[in-house]
Amino acid sequence: MSKLSEMFGLHHDKHHESDDDGTEEAVSLEKTVLPEHQRDMLERDIRVLDDNYGMREKKVQKEAEKQVQEAAEDSLKNLHMIQMGRCPVCSAHLRQHLFATVCETCDFHAYEMPRRGSVRVHLRDGTPPVEGQTCYVIRSGDVLVMRDDVIRAKVPSDALSWIEYVWTDEEIDQRYKQLIERLKLICGWCNNPADPDKDGFHLAQAAFGASQERYVFCCDECYEAFRRMYPARVHRNCYERNCAECNDCIKRYDDENDGVRLVAKDFLRVKRQANANHPA
Repeated sequence: MSKLSEMFGLHHDKHHESDDDGTEEAVSLEKTVLPEHQRDMLERDIRVLDDNYGMREKKVQKEAEKQVQEAAEDSLKNLHMIQMGRCPVCSAHLRQHLFATVCETCDFHAYEMPRRGSVRVHLRDGTPPVEGQTCYVIRSGDVLVMRDDVIRAKVPSDALSWIEYVWTDEEIDQRYKQLIERLKLICGWCNNPADPDKDGFHLAQAAFGASQERYVFCCDECYEAFRRMYPARVHRNCYERNCAECNDCIKRYDDENDGVRLVAKDFLRVKRQANANHPA
């Protein structure tokens, strides 16, 4: 067995030999994490590169780090686009909801699946659906159904009818409450906490400049004081006009009627920025 194989823990026996002090050798990370077929592939690759592995490994690692950094930059750019209400693929306006983001112009979409619920993959032939904890639609259109971290079924695309995500009302309510607790909404006038469940809570959208902004208020008095201090421009009349019927500014949000569910990404971003500016 080569030294490289020993370094990666690629032993075929189930136990390591004991050290002089009687303790077993620590199992390598690669051996504990990689599935068996990937460990076999790794061992074959190491045998090919065994003579010059050290030099080649550094080169490959640098290339991998470069690709990871470029991917992270692309991911960060996409997240900024989404936060600004734009599609990261075609730059069109997004429909943003609490658990889903959808672009009606192209096929971009991102959504969460239930954590405690399940998914049901319905089949075209009418047989009982395949049920799991989660599923993945891969590029070919086939669906991988998982339960207990194991792929239980692979449904071919031509056998697929539709996928049902089973959300329970309890999970939706709980996650909504968790979101509100994380947001810690601050009143745009008095800077006190604003509770969406209390009477007098207001959510307002106004464009004092070229871009649409969103504000929350803890009570009627703060909302009216803000309106008197910062009247919207006459040609916009943001406080009284429905945003869906207006195109006088650069929109970041489509409709204020969806309430506090749509402020999640924006206010979480503001909170992170505030924490960065004022570290504990």
